[in-house]
Order: sequence, then structure tokens, then C-alpha cells
Amino acid sequence: MADTYDILVIGGGPGGYVAAIRAAQLGYKTAVVEREHLGGICLNWGCIPTKALLRTAEIFHYAENGKNYGLEIAPPKFDIEAVVKRSRGVSAQLNGGVGYLMKKNKIDVIWGEAKITKAGKGGPAEVSVGKMKKPVVEPQNPVPKGVLGEGTYKAKHVIVATGARPRVLPGIEPDGDRIWTYFEAMKPKSMPKSLIVMGSGAIGIEFASFYRFMGAEVTVIELLPQILPVEDADIAKLARKQFEKQGMKIMTDAKVAKVEKSKDGVTVTVETKGGKTETLKAERLISAVGVQGNTEGLGLEEIGVELDRGIIKTDGVGKTGVEGIYAIGDVAGPPMLAHKAEHEGTICVEAIKGMHPHPMKKTEIPGCTYCQPQIASVGLTEAKAKEAGHDVKVGRFNFTGNGKAIALGEPDGMVKTVFDAKTGELLGAHLVGAEVTELIQGFVIAIGLETTEEELFHTCFPHPTLSEMMHESVLDAYGRVIHQ
Repeated sequence: MADTYDILVIGGGPGGYVAAIRAAQLGYKTAVVEREHLGGICLNWGCIPTKALLRTAEIFHYAENGKNYGLEIAPPKFDIEAVVKRSRGVSAQLNGGVGYLMKKNKIDVIWGEAKITKAGKGGPAEVSVGKMKKPVVEPQNPVPKGVLGEGTYKAKHVIVATGARPRVLPGIEPDGDRIWTYFEAMKPKSMPKSLIVMGSGAIGIEFASFYRFMGAEVTVIELLPQILPVEDADIAKLARKQFEKQGMKIMTDAKVAKVEKSKDGVTVTVETKGGKTETLKAERLISAVGVQGNTEGLGLEEIGVELDRGIIKTDGVGKTGVEGIYAIGDVAGPPMLAHKAEHEGTICVEAIKGMHPHPMKKTEIPGCTYCQPQIASVGLTEAKAKEAGHDVKVGRFNFTGNGKAIALGEPDGMVKTVFDAKTGELLGAHLVGAEVTELIQGFVIAIGLETTEEELFHTCFPHPTLSEMMHESVLDAYGRVIHQ
């Protein structure tokens, strides 16, 4: 096989493999360099396997509450080994699927750790590939041995898509035993009776939700005044109410000052607002304080690529300041989401082709958290819209007014919409409740098409569905709500 490519992608995660497929579709000779396993963190240790775990927790919760649906179910039990095995099996199936897509699209997979050794100055870039990295946690299946591996490869265009890893705080370094990252939290050998989650972003809240539904005593500690800090205040408030109703303890305006480990668990010293301290004990602590891009060891600084606090600086289509070098996904900055990386990869390749794609609009990227209740949002929160100078109209519709939600036994939730009062532009949509991660795309499309309130007024939503609440929320913003 030739060692020169049109496009070489470093990283086989969602952004990388999608960029590679789009490049192959456009006729480019393409390769992906991967140091661990195809699919990246999302497929192997993030988005997909966590959803398998959360689905198990959801079914377990329904079984425990069968009487609410007129069902008599013996007290359910779970086998944590089987729960984890199912999750890892789902991940392994999709991991193999990415390998199939590479083969189908005639994309070479080069196994090893990459470093860019030459770039710019009008010629092809050179990428040195060394030995494979040992995964932090072993994947379900052994990493396949590709035909291509260590060596030097050339490419006209190199796309960096190396993803991110858990952020580590000094003094609270994960040890894989008492202090976990999402790697360990995803495959517990036994179910802890008590758990402290440090951080209430999407990762922290999803794990808090999973372990609480599976019976653990869970405490969430958040440094900021609001849990789910990026979400609209009304949505976060309602979500917190539901979490606490489920028995979850939540502490905001609170800082983990010290963690002491023992053979029985962890002792956590928490500083609360006003300088007070509180001591908590639990079997495990999950550190979920965000992620940081994998930019080390790639040779970026040596070739002149500019970084800002660990993030590769790019324009709206993935270009760096060095000719022929691009970056997409987590290493190119927030929001650090798989679907953002995929879309960014497509934009980047189409820009290379000269197709003049629209630059990434980060305000149009939806965010989803798969806890119970689910949370989904797109666009500006009410507070951010006001900060941006908009005079706003806000609509709210509660799940209690929706027939489908009542029939499902899911009456707790809200749909909130934010409009520009002068133009009728939909600025943002924020949802909490059952299946809202499947509803949000309707608002994403509406924002992308610059839909106004008038067009949404005249859209006919099917009955009985949860989607009717989207319509009602729009109507409420203009004093026309029907069922509330």
C-alpha cells in the first residue's frame, strides 16, 4: 500500500472516522491513524455504553414501580456483571461497525501513535507513527492488528481529531479503586452502596442518575450555584427537584477541598458557601469535572500550530494557522460533543474540497443529558438571550398538560422556548422530561431554518404525542396556549 495520502486523519473517533468517510466519498485517498480503538471515547467509553447502562437503570426503575401501571412484579434484582457485559457488548458491536465502514470506503487504518514531523511550506505533511498506546482501560475486544503500522506517512492534508480525556484535579487523582473517572464508573465490579459525584455536568449527572436508580446513595457536589451549569435556570431547577425527589442529595456552591482514601472508601471534606465545612463519607467518588483535549505529543507546537489553553485554534472550517493542518472535535474546543465533532469533520473536508460549506454555528448544536428525567437544549438560554441584548418572549408548557405524558406516567417536565420579541426569531429551546432528547431535533431544525413564531403557530403536530408540548410552548410565549 502507498504511504502517501490526500487526507490523513489522526484519531478514529466520531469526528475522525466521519471526516475520513466524507473524504473518501469525495474521491480522496484517505487514511486514519488510531492508537487505541476505532470509535473513540464516545463509542467505547462514553456516549454509547453509558446509554446502555442508563437503559438498564430505567427498566429496573419501571420494574420497581410496576404497581403504578397496574402490574404486579416481584421485587426485581440485578446482576451488575451482566449489566456491564451488556453495555460492553453494545460498544463492541458498534466498534466493529466502524471497522466495516473503513473497509467499505477503502480507507486505510494505520495502527499506532502519530506525531506530525513536517508541515506547511507548500509540500505534503509528514506524520511519524510509533507503537500503539496501551488503552487506559482494555477494550471489550483486542485492538485489531492492521496491515499498516509504524512508519512515516505523507499527506497533503492532515486533520487532527484526537479527542479528549477526563480532567484531573491535583490531590484528587483517580486511582481506579476508590476515586473513579468515567472509565471505572462504566464497569464496576460490584455495586457501591454509596457514591459521591464531583461535578454536575452531563457526565456527572448521568452517572449520578444511573447509580441512584440502581439503589446507591448518591451525593452530587457542584462548585457553581446551579447544577447542569450550561442549561437554562428553569430547566436545571426542575431537574434538581426531580433528582432530590428520587433521593439524590445535591450540594451547590460547594467545593471538594480534600479527599482521603481508606480500605473502606473515601472521606470528602467539602467547603460550602460562607466558609463552612462538611465531611462526607462514601464507598466511591466519581471525578466528573470535565475533559481536556489530547494535544500532547502530536508535534503541534514544533510545526507552529497555535494552541490556547490546550485547545487548537482554528477558523470556522477547521483550518489552523499552518498550511495543510486542520483540527476538529474536542481538540478544537467546546462544546465537546460527538455530534459536533462529526459535523465539524464534514465541514472541514468539504472546505478542503472547495465546496464552501457554512462554518460551524455553535449556537445551533444541541446538547442532551440522558439522566432521568432527560434534558435537552439548543440555542440561547433566557439569561444568555437577555445578556446578548434581546428583548425576549418566553413560553413554557408543563408535561402535566399533555395527554401522552400522563398516559406514559411521566407528568414531570417542561418545554421552554425563547423568542426575540421584535422579530419572532426562535433563539433557544430547553426541555426536561421523558424522551426530550428525541424531541429537541425539531427545534434544532427550526433554528437552522430561521423559523419564526408565526410558522410554528401554523405547524400541525400529531396527537397524542409529547411533541405537542413543543407547539404549546411556542403558543404560550405569545399568550395563545391552549391546554394550560
